[in-house]
Amino acid sequence: MAELRVTSWKRFGHDRLYVNLPDGTAVAWLDRQTGEVTIVDPRYRQAALDALAPYVAAPASGEPEPLTLKRLPPLTPEFDLASNRPGAELQRLLDGSGPGMIERTLDWLLRRPSAMQSWRTGLVAEKRVGSELNRLTRQGWHVLHSVPLPRDVDIDHLLIGPGGVFSINTKRHPGKAVWVGDDMVRVNRGKPQPHVLKSRAEAKRVQRVLQAHCDFSVPVQPVLVFVDVNELNVVATQLAVRVYQERQVAALGPLSGVLDEPQIQQAYSVARDRRSWLDA
Repeated sequence: MAELRVTSWKRFGHDRLYVNLPDGTAVAWLDRQTGEVTIVDPRYRQAALDALAPYVAAPASGEPEPLTLKRLPPLTPEFDLASNRPGAELQRLLDGSGPGMIERTLDWLLRRPSAMQSWRTGLVAEKRVGSELNRLTRQGWHVLHSVPLPRDVDIDHLLIGPGGVFSINTKRHPGKAVWVGDDMVRVNRGKPQPHVLKSRAEAKRVQRVLQAHCDFSVPVQPVLVFVDVNELNVVATQLAVRVYQERQVAALGPLSGVLDEPQIQQAYSVARDRRSWLDA
């Protein structure tokens, strides 16, 4: 077992102790204000608890205060994301005031797509991919749409079931040719777009959140789904991210053997609770 290191971290009103691997990867952290421990990597659970034990204040009896995993309060309707429709976050933006006059003028002068156009295009993609994913519920899968994250971003879709957890990002490029490499995407041979890198980072973000509240390792795979493209080419070495066209997401349905039913239910109960994502 690798040697763990405990480091202090104080920012944004938080006071935490992080338990890190030698390369700096966090496996757990202690909130010094509440005494709650969040386990990031369940493989190091006991070692992390042992490393943090000296930093937990002892009660009057002199016995060490027990360390417990962070648990969510009972789910109430206002925090339940299960009712979110595909594209809910984009619809909220479209229903708002939209970009200001200066931004709209710059879009016109630079002949670039406006934010409103991008939102409308993205909304179509999320609705159509969301409909395809909803069909998989008949095969034992749970689907969440427009999962909100801090700083006004969201996860387009989460799929949770017997084959694990999939973080799904949708892109719509009507009539375009799309090339997907190990890290980048090109549309009609345009400049590289970091969609693959972002999808991998998003999956790791989802994994950290779920494993902070689950007593088991939660594998999360990134998926990129392209809508309305004329051609989709994926390089042979690109294995880290699953890449599909809209109708091909049905290939996820038969996957199994990763999570059992209790694990599926626990991961889904965490993912559907808006409070799980507040510090994501």
